[in-house]
Amino acid sequence: MITHLQDALSVGGPALWVIFGISIVLVTVGLWKFWHLIKLGAWNKKQADEILKLWLEKKVEPVDANQQNIRAKILGQTILAISDRSYTNEMVREECVRLANNDLKEARRGLRVIDLIITIAPLVGLLGTVLGMIEAFQALQDSGAQADPSALAGGIWEALLTTAAGMGIAIPASILLSWYDSVVDNVQADIENLATQAILRTS
Repeated sequence: MITHLQDALSVGGPALWVIFGISIVLVTVGLWKFWHLIKLGAWNKKQADEILKLWLEKKVEPVDANQQNIRAKILGQTILAISDRSYTNEMVREECVRLANNDLKEARRGLRVIDLIITIAPLVGLLGTVLGMIEAFQALQDSGAQADPSALAGGIWEALLTTAAGMGIAIPASILLSWYDSVVDNVQADIENLATQAILRTS
């Protein structure tokens, strides 16, 4: 199987090997990011909802802010700020925004790499195609009047293979980035909603 893979990659030249390496990076970062968002509790809103409910019912005060769940963590820190009588509502909002920005930055970690792959993969594929076309036409020139059209066609399709491979990496990478962006955006919206409820209902 490895031999077949090496043969297939050799057809497209060095550019195809580079694209293959980029695909490995994409899979690695994509899986790591999925685990990272699970660890942050990006799909777990229940814990933060329970904290807010208990806080509004005056059953829990203060709330433990040392949470791994990103929503619960920021909500807990917001509630602790509300509990501090030296904080005005405006100061609480500013503190909430500061904390949220820090944690949302952590939630977006790794997305820049996927964005870079979306840009680089098609360019590497295009570069491989250009180099392959140059090689094919050089071979055509060297053959002179004895040119074989089938050999030229073979060289061209091999050159175009790298462009297809680059686009084949960029398209799923774009889908993955859009999905992860939407997950983080939903987390941000939930944090804003939870913090606003906590501030307004206790003011």
